[in-house]
Amino acid sequence: MTLKDLEERVAELPPDQMAKFREWFLEFDAKQFDERIERDAREGRLDQLADEALRQHAAGDSRPL
Repeated sequence: MTLKDLEERVAELPPDQMAKFREWFLEFDAKQFDERIERDAREGRLDQLADEALRQHAAGDSRPL
């Protein structure tokens, strides 16, 4: 199945099935994102970003959320 085929199939879903698909896809996408962040953190890919954020905070260049 090509991406184009998938797009066409999704576009043909009735509203109730589209809602279920949307809910499933949002959960699927969030899980994929979380797994990628966890993997990047484990492999040290976020260390430089975290170090810079900590330096900025220590220098007073941050504010409460």
